[in-house]
Amino acid sequence: MAEGQLASERVSPLKNFVAGGVGGACLLLAGHPLDTIKVRLQTQPKASCSQYVLYTGTYDCIRKTVSREGVLGLYKGMGAPLAGVAPMMAISFFGFSLGKQLQQAENGKRLTHTQIFLSGCLAGVFTTVIVAPGERIKCLLQVQASSGQSRYAGPLDCATRLYKEQGIRSVYKGTVLTLIRDVPSNGLYFLTYEYLKNFLTPEGQRSKTPLTLPAILLAGGIAGILNWTIALPPDVLKSNFQTAADGKYRGLVDVLRMVLREEGPKGLYKGFNAVFLRAFPANAACFLGFEVALKGLNWLAPSL
Repeated sequence: MAEGQLASERVSPLKNFVAGGVGGACLLLAGHPLDTIKVRLQTQPKASCSQYVLYTGTYDCIRKTVSREGVLGLYKGMGAPLAGVAPMMAISFFGFSLGKQLQQAENGKRLTHTQIFLSGCLAGVFTTVIVAPGERIKCLLQVQASSGQSRYAGPLDCATRLYKEQGIRSVYKGTVLTLIRDVPSNGLYFLTYEYLKNFLTPEGQRSKTPLTLPAILLAGGIAGILNWTIALPPDVLKSNFQTAADGKYRGLVDVLRMVLREEGPKGLYKGFNAVFLRAFPANAACFLGFEVALKGLNWLAPSL
């Protein structure tokens, strides 16, 4: 088993950028419905003695959403991520490939697992510029749909009103939590995929034998699950912070304190089932789209 990626393999940030955009589109189409369920479960009010919870679990949330809003209700708020997910994943794969390129040695030494992890962390930093406002808008639209109130007509209206009411700071509300979620989780995400990709490819044939379809899907799916294993707690905090009324929380520590006080540690894993049901197919689709696109680009422009 190789310790890391071969440094002699040429890394093309440009090709990774384009192929990452294709992968991002595949991820969104496969995973958005369960992302909607995840956000609604994370942000629903805590049950009181006189009030039942709106959704008792993942299946109940899916059933009620489809019953009240139809299948398209599962795609509420998709406009914002649809406009952002392709460039987001493009930048993510670009950042990852750039990180690997910056750490490649001249002597052909393999990149270590630590170097691959750090390259993934760089990808998380790069994507925050797009992810933070996109997630803010997406979460607001998903929550308003479940509450029955229609404050925003759509993603563009939401972004415009947030900016007009409180400026760019409101659009980027939750950026620090997005960084806390995405930097380490992206490091683990790409490390897992690269490790499994090497593990599932015969020794000595990694530059000649392409990954098989089952291998790509397996490596991508497992990478997605491990990614969300460490990303879910800060994601819960981010969803609550981004959808809360202005002034409800003073900051990260305040959100954490309130969630723990009201729901205990298990509150940090609200939406667990929806996240992990989504993680495997969505990320398997993402890496499949990426690998297919990258193979096509290598065939069209081998010297690029």
